[in-house]
Amino acid sequence: MDILDLLGKINGVLWGPPSLILLFGTGLFLTIALRGLQFRRLFYAFKIGFGKEDSQDAAAEGDVSHFKALMTALAATIGNGNIAGVATAITLGGPGAIFWMWIVGLLGMATKYGEALLAVKYRVKNDKGEYSSGPMYYIEKGLGKKFKFLAIAFALFGAFAALGIGNSVQSNTIADVTSNSFGMPNWVTGVVLIVLVSVIIFGGIQRISTVASFFVPIMAFLYMGGALLILILNYDMILPAFELIFQYAFNPVSAAGGFVGIVVSEAIRNGVSRGIFSNEAGLGTAALIAGNARADHPVKQALVAMTGTFIVTIVVCTMTGITLLITGFWDPSGGLISGVTHNASLEGGALTSAAFGSVLGLAGEYIVSLSVIFFGFSTIVGWYVYGEKCFEYIAGSRGIAGYRFVYIAACGIGTVANLATVWAFADMANALMMIPNLIALLLLWKIIVSETNDYFTHFYQQSKVKDEGNQNRYVS
Repeated sequence: MDILDLLGKINGVLWGPPSLILLFGTGLFLTIALRGLQFRRLFYAFKIGFGKEDSQDAAAEGDVSHFKALMTALAATIGNGNIAGVATAITLGGPGAIFWMWIVGLLGMATKYGEALLAVKYRVKNDKGEYSSGPMYYIEKGLGKKFKFLAIAFALFGAFAALGIGNSVQSNTIADVTSNSFGMPNWVTGVVLIVLVSVIIFGGIQRISTVASFFVPIMAFLYMGGALLILILNYDMILPAFELIFQYAFNPVSAAGGFVGIVVSEAIRNGVSRGIFSNEAGLGTAALIAGNARADHPVKQALVAMTGTFIVTIVVCTMTGITLLITGFWDPSGGLISGVTHNASLEGGALTSAAFGSVLGLAGEYIVSLSVIFFGFSTIVGWYVYGEKCFEYIAGSRGIAGYRFVYIAACGIGTVANLATVWAFADMANALMMIPNLIALLLLWKIIVSETNDYFTHFYQQSKVKDEGNQNRYVS
């Protein structure tokens, strides 16, 4: 048995039903414990994240604003999983997979809320005066020294995962796209990425967050704008597409022609697993950047962080899924648009590209190609923050310069390497990050609830919006 086969068997266990149930169950437990806070306070959370920074937060300790912290997290989270991952979920699980993706996303908002809250509460200052946070800190400080082995395990696998899934895999995908769409040699793409990534990450968290704040809105406008145009042009197919989602969430997809059919269990499994990969709720990555936010109370950044899961899963993934259903690019026999069929060999990102191209022509294919490039690049930059925070916990701030050079080298190598083994190692590292993080969330749930009650009992009531002539209007 070679190393790739061995890793495949390990990942089959790590990402099997028990782990998915643990992830799903943690989100459900926190949703109940917090009394559905992600639904009750969603509007208020968006108001904090996208509104003007208030005077309390501006004067609070931290490195970046709520908005920049959110954009940095989204830069790492919004990625090719939203393009290729959704396509894979639907082709393997049918339209019903989108429904289960919604469920895991809505419950995952509570998980990410808990991660970010603990991140701010237990954050520390490093030698450079910047804040460091993440599961390793709330494991050690919240659970005590006897759990430090879990903190070290998270940090170790997080630093490794950043080199793989957050870096080399992304640069490889970018190189493939630039080669196929624009004829650029892979080594040229590698050189360009090395230069750009070096300039950004050597500027520290401030530059990274500024770049993320610039790139993420562009990515959203480019990709979601194309998807929205397809939906507008085929507006009469939107409701039938949603009917397919709800119909096949609880019913099998029948076999027809060369189509083998899909059972409900596959819809659930693929919807849950791909939903988790798209929003990272439960992996602990959001906690690695949340602690850098300026916040006068941990709950504020926690609320902002949970909006990232809503944006990624409920908005971006849904638009991709509806586009695939309308154009029929999940079923080789055709879709809701009459006469549209596709090559059954297409999969992942190529499938999404073809779906866009079937309606928007060459422009649609270029939209997806450019989105893959932007998504991949922003993921490389965003995941560097994650990797640095993890590596800093193990080796201290003095070793960060060395890690940066390794990270940059991995970016270049990724453009010319065969990454099947790197993918497998990265998947394993992700799962091994997840386990200690979820253990910490479940053991620290009373702290999460206590901090939440404290904020909404005291601080929230003091946060008044002083409109002219109305001194008693509370934020809602």
